[in-house]
Formats: sequence, C-alpha cells, structure tokens
Amino acid sequence: MEAAADANNPACADVIVRLPSSVDNLDRRYTNAQSTGAWGDPASVLLYCGIEPSGPTTDSCVTVNGVDWIIDDSRAPLFRFEAYGRSPGVEVIVNSDEGVSGTNVITELSGSVGKLPQERKCTAITDSIDDSQFGDVPQTDVTPEAKPEGE
Repeated sequence: MEAAADANNPACADVIVRLPSSVDNLDRRYTNAQSTGAWGDPASVLLYCGIEPSGPTTDSCVTVNGVDWIIDDSRAPLFRFEAYGRSPGVEVIVNSDEGVSGTNVITELSGSVGKLPQERKCTAITDSIDDSQFGDVPQTDVTPEAKPEGE
C-alpha cells in the first residue's frame, strides 16, 4: 500500500487508532504505509486516510451512522467509498468478489471515520429546491362522486 498525499495529517491518526480489529468478519492486517488499514487475507478491504477530498458530485451518496459516503461502483466488483465532506479525506476500497459487504464495511468504519471534522454534507435535489418560487398551487379534491345504488 502507498500512503495518501496528506497521510501525515494529525486527524488521520485519530482515525487510524480507532479502526476496528475486524470488519465484516475479516481480521485487520499490518500495513507499512502511514494512515492506512487493511482487512482480510488476501486483503479485501483497504482504507486510506489523507486523500484529497472530492467536491460536489452526482455519484450516489448514503449516510451511515452520521457519515456521508460517496459510492463509486464504476469498477465493480471493486467498490470505492469516500467519506464525503470530511477533511482530510478517507477512501475505502472493497472487493465484493471475496464475499465482503460494502454496507457492512462502511457501517463498521463509520465510528472511526466520524472523528474527522465534517465540512459538507450530501444533499438531494429536493434539498435545494425552494418551493416558494412556485407560489400557491391549488389543491383539488379528487374524491369520486357518490352514485345512488343501482346506477
């Protein structure tokens, strides 16, 4: 493994010391690169702290235990998860070919990654729409008319 560009950021140390000894039933492995983590033999989960955080994106984003995660599935079965809006940035690579669940992994890592300061949050398009610009939209009653029996 190679360390990320900002791996020596002190905030990464707060993450690394809190990493779990296992994720999705995979034991943690020793890594020789600063601010990294790996689980499984062979490694099926890799974590890098100190990456350049991504800006706004149209990639899928989910919130797990208070941490927003961008999901990149363009190289499936390798999935890339990035803790969105956190600085320094953290990415997790999951090889699902080995039976590893990305959902389980980010759930178990969110406690450690959540120690990083959050600067931005994921939003949905509905979060950015100002309903007031549409004015009052009249509501119509769609209750069907009652018909006498026998008609």
